[in-house]
Amino acid sequence: MTQPVSPYAAALGDRRNRLAAPLQRYFDTIPDGYVGRGEGVFHVVGTPRKWLWPLLRPLQRSAVVPAGFWLDVPFTVVNRTIGERGMGVRTFHLPTGDFTMTDIVARSGVGTADAIGTPARVSARFDLDVRDEKLLITSRRIGLRIGRLRLGTPPWFPARIRIVEYAEGDGHGMSFTLDLPLIGRVYEYRGSFRSYRIEKAES
Repeated sequence: MTQPVSPYAAALGDRRNRLAAPLQRYFDTIPDGYVGRGEGVFHVVGTPRKWLWPLLRPLQRSAVVPAGFWLDVPFTVVNRTIGERGMGVRTFHLPTGDFTMTDIVARSGVGTADAIGTPARVSARFDLDVRDEKLLITSRRIGLRIGRLRLGTPPWFPARIRIVEYAEGDGHGMSFTLDLPLIGRVYEYRGSFRSYRIEKAES
């Protein structure tokens, strides 16, 4: 039986020790029978550019991102390590109702590969870097699946995802941004955890 291994810990190797303590705990392997559970608030979710909302709705239906723009959104996250993959389930408690997104992360060399959505509609490969005790996650490639068709962003028009994970007091803050050439920022969510702990999974 394959022992659980956090893809982040595996990809980071010794670099993991340079992360702030809350991040080391967050990205460590979660033992079988346990989950990492946290609550917090995203101070910003979405995009204020209303013309983008109709374009984002197909991704909302596939549980990738919610289409709209909100401030101070409570959220919960449940993380698991399954074999050599990490699975995160984030629930945004929006005024319009809960929105849940799932991503599955695998190691990819010294970085990671993510599959996002239910079913997976967006895939991305990321480079990992540790600076000033923060984890910097930057996309190397982003792909979109439409039916049987798989599309990647062309080199001459690269989409760029940047995720920054950092310590905030004894807790943990993060920001996610998606930028396109010429257009600029098309999506973001950022906030912090009030609490995060490893606990027994519900049977």
